Amino acid sequence: MENMNNEIKVYKGGPYLFTGEFKIVMPSGEVKMVKDPHLCRCGLSKNKPFCDGSHAKSDFDK
Repeated sequence: MENMNNEIKVYKGGPYLFTGEFKIVMPSGEVKMVKDPHLCRCGLSKNKPFCDGSHAKSDFDK
């Protein structure tokens, strides 16, 4: 593995936290370069694939 500084943390009842810099290719083909993105796991975010905190208003606890 090239970069061992990258990490994915799974928050109970919350998002995935990716540590590092990532290129995210959106369904539209748009490319976003992001650092330390929080990605939605609950499916409720209005800003997918990014977390917008919607899990806090639900009973998502996985």
